[in-house]
Amino acid sequence: MLAADSALSLAGPTAIGRITQAIADHRSPAALVGPVLLLVATAVAGAVTGWGASVLSARVVQPVAASLREDAVAAAVALPVDVVEAGGTGDLVSRVSGDVDRVSQVASGALGRFVAAALTIAATLVGLAALDWRFACAALLAVPLQVCALRRYLRTSQPLYAQGRAADGRRASALLGAFAALPTLRALRLGPAAEADVAATSAEAMTYELRATRAATRFYGTLNAAELTGLSAVLVTAYVLVHAELTDVGAATTAALFFVGLFDPVNMMLGSFDGVQQAAAGLARIVGVVIAGPTAEGAPRPPRPPATTPAAALSVRDVRHRYGDGPEVLHGVGLDVPAGQRVAIVGATGSGKSTLAGLIAGLRVPTTGEITLGGVPVGEVGHASAGDRRRIMLVTQEHHVFLGTVADNLRLARSDATAPDLRAALVLVDAWDWVAALPDGEDTVVGVGGVELTPRQVQQLALARVLLLDPDVVVLDEATAEGGSDTAQALDRAALAVTRGRTSVVVAHRLSQAASADVVLVLDDGRVVAQGFPGELLSAGGDYARLWTAWTRGGA
Repeated sequence: MLAADSALSLAGPTAIGRITQAIADHRSPAALVGPVLLLVATAVAGAVTGWGASVLSARVVQPVAASLREDAVAAAVALPVDVVEAGGTGDLVSRVSGDVDRVSQVASGALGRFVAAALTIAATLVGLAALDWRFACAALLAVPLQVCALRRYLRTSQPLYAQGRAADGRRASALLGAFAALPTLRALRLGPAAEADVAATSAEAMTYELRATRAATRFYGTLNAAELTGLSAVLVTAYVLVHAELTDVGAATTAALFFVGLFDPVNMMLGSFDGVQQAAAGLARIVGVVIAGPTAEGAPRPPRPPATTPAAALSVRDVRHRYGDGPEVLHGVGLDVPAGQRVAIVGATGSGKSTLAGLIAGLRVPTTGEITLGGVPVGEVGHASAGDRRRIMLVTQEHHVFLGTVADNLRLARSDATAPDLRAALVLVDAWDWVAALPDGEDTVVGVGGVELTPRQVQQLALARVLLLDPDVVVLDEATAEGGSDTAQALDRAALAVTRGRTSVVVAHRLSQAASADVVLVLDDGRVVAQGFPGELLSAGGDYARLWTAWTRGGA
């Protein structure tokens, strides 16, 4: 369709040339009928071929563009926490939104325009040569200028677009950081400082945009000079050939119109390199997301145990960890959790409990040491493919309600869960009564714009998802800490239902949670200072006993 559309672009100049020759020869008006009908037929056929080419190219390109976006988001979700924190959430959002948009736009638009322009240029050069080979040679005088302009532009624009996309990421990070911290900024009157940071990153991004625009302006200015050179050469050649009676006025007119018709295709084809440069910079950043995650193409994947694999023991061996270049926050932690055992981790704030929980869940990789489940590093056993049962699941005190129904929020854990499955999970976490009381039960819309849930209800939904996912190991990092004293017992019962009969690691916010554990691990300043059965540790009168005394006196 693109080739047919390009061939039809020659019919218009040909018809006008014939009309010009008929007038020059003083022919009768009847001589104009054929060329005029050719113009009309060309317009109708061009509309059909242009429409068909657009539809067919969209069918080819759009599925690929959609796959790119899905792959980018899937890779971003699977990124290690350390990688996300190092790059910044704003930069990640910029990569999976702005960069993907740029690549998709070029793939769906510039690709078709490039092919159409190339075909039109080829057809026009053939048409010029058919009229007279000297017309084609004259037109080619514009090529050296165009090639030099393109080489200089590509050399200049490539680093500009790469730096500009990175600057866009820093601007997005500054904006998201300011929006997320608005209450704190207002309370501490830090708004001007945050505004200055956003302004600085915006100015940096704008600087790259302006530099890229200046480069593009110089590029198109050179292309205009090339057009002037080529058109002048064609017109001079036409004058010489007509004066020498080697061609007629109609052919000369057609040749000139052929070359004028090249302006848009040449500019479109060379200008598409501008979009390609931007898309290449964005694509490089998307690829960076993909190869940084565990789902990179070609990355080795451990064999996935089936859901019926017997429960395996969890082992922590001499684990040490630091964040970036900071001080060490865990010092030689060791722990063995037999299958089905419930371990509680207790300690003062800042003792390293959440860090250890994140390492056990596989969200982070320890600086040194090893954490395994059944002899396999936890960073590998957590990579479940679609439909597989995850072996390790982490539930923190930071929960999110997605916009959708209660059932939608629960089926995030298991998309094929039936209504009875959802009800059974809700009953076990003491949530069925309030879900049934909602206007539409589990089909009630919650989240932003829907029914607002209490912190307790949100936590119960998170715990119900654990039951639906049915992992081998569950890590509760103060998962019931935000419930409040009036709902603490209900949430503790829900947590017990989730961990019953399952290998569990519980970061205890309330020491009542530790009292029901099989083993208690006491951390202090990143070190294990005590480990044993709750009753024995309490009788020993050490760190655990002091924590228990302080907690009970606090009226918890």
